[in-house]
Parts: sequence; C-alpha cells; structure tokens
Amino acid sequence: MVTGGGSGIGLAIAERFVQADITTIIVGRDQAKLNSAKEKLGELCVPMAADLSDLAAIPYLVKEVITRFGHIDILVNNAGINMKKEFTEVTDEDFQKVLLTNLTAVFALSREVVKNMLPNKKGSIVNISSMAAQYGIPKVIAYSASKTAIEGMTRAMAVELSPQGIRVNCIAPGFIATDMTTKAFNNDVARKEKAMGRTPMGYMGAPSDIGDAALFLATDASRYITGVVLPVDGGNSIGF
Repeated sequence: MVTGGGSGIGLAIAERFVQADITTIIVGRDQAKLNSAKEKLGELCVPMAADLSDLAAIPYLVKEVITRFGHIDILVNNAGINMKKEFTEVTDEDFQKVLLTNLTAVFALSREVVKNMLPNKKGSIVNISSMAAQYGIPKVIAYSASKTAIEGMTRAMAVELSPQGIRVNCIAPGFIATDMTTKAFNNDVARKEKAMGRTPMGYMGAPSDIGDAALFLATDASRYITGVVLPVDGGNSIGF
C-alpha cells in the first residue's frame, strides 16, 4: 500500500514497485488522479479512494485490502498536507488538521496494517519524513512538528516491531522536483536559491530517487536495516 500514491512522490514510489512486479494499492482522495495513475502503471496498480483523515474508516479500508488480497507486505506512509503561515497566524484548527493527516492517520493506518503483518511475522513499513524534521524551516510549524514526530515514531515502532519480523524505516526527502515544489519555488525565488545553495549536489532530486530508496527499504535488499531515517537530499541536510 502506498498512500498519496496518485501523484508526485507517491506515484513515483508506486511506479517503482510495479516495475519490480509488486502488486501496489494506491490510496488517495482524488479518484481522477488515482485513475490516471492506474492507466499509467497498469494491471499491478490498484486504486482505492479513501480519506485517511477519517480515522474511523481506516480499519475498514485495511479489511477491504485483506479481503481482496489476503495480506499486506509493505506499507508506505506518504500521504501528507502542508500549510504555509506565519507562526502567530496558525490556529489550533490549522495545527490539528495537519497533525491529523500527517501523523495521527499514519499511526492509525500503521496499527491496523501491523495487526495483519504480525501473524505472518514479516513486513516492511516505510514512512516519509522531510527536511523540515532535519532543521528549522519558517512558516511550516505544524508540518515540521508532524514530520519530526514521524521520525520519532519510526524509531519507536522499529524497536517494538522488529523482533516480530516487521522492519520500520523512514525516508527524509530533500528538495524533489514535483509540481508542488516547482509551484512553491516559482513563487519564492529567494527560497529556491537558499535551498539549492545548501545542497552540495546543486540540483533538485527526481521523484524516482525517492522511489528507488523506498523499494530498497521495502524489500529484502535492506533486510538488516530497521529504524533508520535515510535522507535522500543531495546532501542538503549536511550542507553549509
């Protein structure tokens, strides 16, 4: 299962999985995007429309997957939202909305999927973090909080679940060339220059770079790796 699999990084991850002959369920709110992804990726791609902020519906979503396919081997928690606002203008509702989608829904979906993985004593969960958890970025307080929490949750889950055969890892993407990033940078040239100025490799990554990393962490190629946060960022997190 890949959440937010209809576009951007999620679509790139789903594409890489399908190329590796993995039946891949893509979850998202936009049925049109999911259908478009299905057309692009083919038979091994299975779209399922769902709003993960509806926590009560998550167990039923997982149950539907299990009923149709028997088991879930891999979960990629990629779906997320952002909100760019001055710190003092962020309302309690704003903050909770971002945490609900980016953190609480990740917890709830992972919990339900793990219930299925435990009897099989195997599974791999890949969470998607952000540079916002590696260093401070202004005007994204709720997003930063959610992604920092994801990294802590990754480590806690790995320690608890790895003895039972379930590995849990995390990817922290740097600046990746998606429609969302391009739009943000086009509206803020100074921000783009700052981002690229501290990226030693000097250019933005491609969504496929995250897809490759996700496939590595999801499969037996990384069978002795758990609890790590892997920056895929051209060196941005260590750049000066």
